[in-house]
Amino acid sequence: MPKMKTNRGAAKRFRRTGSGGFKRAQSFRSHILTKKSTKRKRHLRPTQQIAEADQAAVRKMLPYG
Repeated sequence: MPKMKTNRGAAKRFRRTGSGGFKRAQSFRSHILTKKSTKRKRHLRPTQQIAEADQAAVRKMLPYG
C-alpha cells in the first residue's frame, strides 16, 4: 500500500500538542494592523486548540503529524 500524503497546507497551519490534540495560530494578525487596537492584537497572539468538531478532519489531513 502506498504512503499517505500529508496535506501541505494543513501542515503549515497546525501542530500536534503533547496530549494528542492540535494547536493553531489565531487569524486576523497578518496585515491591516494599524486600525486594530493593541488589546485586540495582544489577545490574538496566543495559540489556540482546534475545536473538537474539527479534530477528525485535521487528523486525516495530517496522518503522520
